[in-house]
Amino acid sequence: MRPLLAVVLLLFAIAAQAAISAYKFDTPEQEARFNKLSQELRCLVCQNQNIADSNAGLALDLRRQIHEMILAGNSDTEIVDFMTQRYGDFVLYRPPVRAGTLLLWVGPFVLLLVGGVALAWFVHRRVATTSETPLSAAEQQRLEALVRERGGQS
Repeated sequence: MRPLLAVVLLLFAIAAQAAISAYKFDTPEQEARFNKLSQELRCLVCQNQNIADSNAGLALDLRRQIHEMILAGNSDTEIVDFMTQRYGDFVLYRPPVRAGTLLLWVGPFVLLLVGGVALAWFVHRRVATTSETPLSAAEQQRLEALVRERGGQS
């Protein structure tokens, strides 16, 4: 049983290694730039992953494009500008603050503020309606009558 398990694990390891594309760089700085850019750009297919973690075909193409541009001598800014020109600000995990992306930057804070105000209003209203107010004389007499009535039935 163990040899079979070892073979299966070895096959999975080989398949996993084949899925990882190894890019060759002239310097360690180029490789660091590649890794940084791959982490900062969003996979347009997966949308919740960066292109470094995605195995989608488009992410593979974007990584290849970044690799080629780095080897061609393009700066990080040129590469990011190329990607945003081609795919829009959505490709960036941190889109720039401008009129078109203002809702992305301010929206969560507005929602948090509205939720906080709604919660405070709800709690205040709930406390105001459940606060103990003394019973009027008529209400007190009615309560005593109900208690006597219930006391006799038990």
